Amino acid sequence: MDHPVIVIGTGEMAGVFSRGLLRQGHPLVPVTRQMDMAQVAAAVPQPLLVLVTVGEDDLQPVLAKLPTAWRDRLGLLQNELLPRDWQPHGIDDPTVIAVWFEKKKGQDYKVLVPSPVYGPAAPIIERALESLDIPVWELGSSEELTFELVRKNVYILTTNIAGLALPAGTDVDALWNQHQALAREVADEVMDIQFRLIGAELPRDRLITGMVEGIEGDLRHKCMGRSAPARLARALQHADQFGLAVPKLREIAKLRKV
Repeated sequence: MDHPVIVIGTGEMAGVFSRGLLRQGHPLVPVTRQMDMAQVAAAVPQPLLVLVTVGEDDLQPVLAKLPTAWRDRLGLLQNELLPRDWQPHGIDDPTVIAVWFEKKKGQDYKVLVPSPVYGPAAPIIERALESLDIPVWELGSSEELTFELVRKNVYILTTNIAGLALPAGTDVDALWNQHQALAREVADEVMDIQFRLIGAELPRDRLITGMVEGIEGDLRHKCMGRSAPARLARALQHADQFGLAVPKLREIAKLRKV
């Protein structure tokens, strides 16, 4: 098989990316939980790309077991992703996409805004997704990538966590246009945490503008998904690690008994 793409994970996102990659003529080798990555790497030591599509909770165990031969061919697309997630594993230059489309079981994908991608295999991912009419744009630097990852995190954490304080079924349109003070307070504390996680400050106004762009991309998107309580719990763990007060997040956690 001539330079296939390894796809680790078999969820909804794996299906979308696999479809686009197949349309571009790339042979695929799926890797499931039951498979030994080392054995697959022995059979396919030089893939074109190793795309990790597992959820955020499964990312670290996968990266810890990733075969050495695959480490310079990595592609990542998880939510809540930051450079600190891959750097401790000796991975220096992965291809990373901040996914701004959603895919739910039994439904086709829905695009909010174009998804930024950066890294050696960015053109491969860009062509694959654009073959599905999913807009993608390639970033010019790792600094731009960090900003875009934080921007996506601010969007998903703010909408999810603020949604925990609002009636079930509240959408992002109502959050921003009827409860903007809450959204801004949560976003500000989320940014405090994100800046500690990346070890730098970013322009808060640009991040808010980027979050609002995502909100306007799908006004009917529900704030609180199933992952919201876990996202809040992780945010508070990070806040505790850095000694951050984050009073609004703690108030919501107490309200929801998180």
